[in-house]
Amino acid sequence: MIIEQNIPLANKNWFMTGGAARYWCEPQTEQEFVEALDYARNRNLDIFVLGAGANILISDDGFDGLVIRPSLTAISFDLSAGLVTAGAGVHIQQLIDACLDHHVIGLEEFSGIPGTVGGSVFINIHYFQFLLSQFLHHARVINRATGHVQEVDAAWFEFGYDHSKLFERQHYVIDATFKVTLVDALKAAYARGRRDEIVRHRRQRYPNSNTCGSFFRNFLPEELPFEVNGKKMPFIAYYLDKIGIKGALRVGNAVVSHQHANMLVTQPGAISQEVIELARTMQRLVREQFGIVPHVECQLVGFKEDPFLGN
Repeated sequence: MIIEQNIPLANKNWFMTGGAARYWCEPQTEQEFVEALDYARNRNLDIFVLGAGANILISDDGFDGLVIRPSLTAISFDLSAGLVTAGAGVHIQQLIDACLDHHVIGLEEFSGIPGTVGGSVFINIHYFQFLLSQFLHHARVINRATGHVQEVDAAWFEFGYDHSKLFERQHYVIDATFKVTLVDALKAAYARGRRDEIVRHRRQRYPNSNTCGSFFRNFLPEELPFEVNGKKMPFIAYYLDKIGIKGALRVGNAVVSHQHANMLVTQPGAISQEVIELARTMQRLVREQFGIVPHVECQLVGFKEDPFLGN
């Protein structure tokens, strides 16, 4: 395994911003992943495990540690048990397409969502009523401190909305096994059509480049001191739409998408600081009008302090 130095990260995340990684590696096997953790531990380096870079904001100062991008890309099926296993570096869409090629359905509900298996399990991706945790059967994770690999069940992850035990950053996914359903050719064809329709819907509704997806998470009921039309309104997009920023508010080369008020989009030449200033402006506007502060959903990488309000 090769450890590289001073590797730019701007071309490795969807915002296309951020500085360089002090150290960088792409383990292709479980043993290389162990070696990468050993390398960081022996040098007292911070670690960040990077997937597709679709839900992160990287500091313009970069990351002063080791960035690990797993390249574990094997996919295997146990059709008799209704299970599919994929390495942490497999892109979710690649996994979905492989399942459909084998007449296996279920995961197509997440079609069009960017990200790898490792990153998707980390944040428990969701789309409408579906959560990835509903499909996870078990996974293998590696312990950051010891390099020990263990098999864990879905309950171990303590999944929540956009959350999992992996947020503690003491374990990283090696591979994950999902519950799926083997069907006949007709049902598989129907699922392919559903995949295509979900992708079409997402592309019409959301920007599909230069964004981290939803920038702010929805509110928890206990965070809302008021009701709207007799009920709590947790959806952050409701408040962002009310303040009229969609497609209009910008800071430098960072702008609020014209498609969705909770998605920030970068243009050529953007830096992360512009994204930060834009998001902070959005936070202030919501606070001024509604008395509540939106909480950032995307993962922050390389920041010495949290640059946002109320996090």
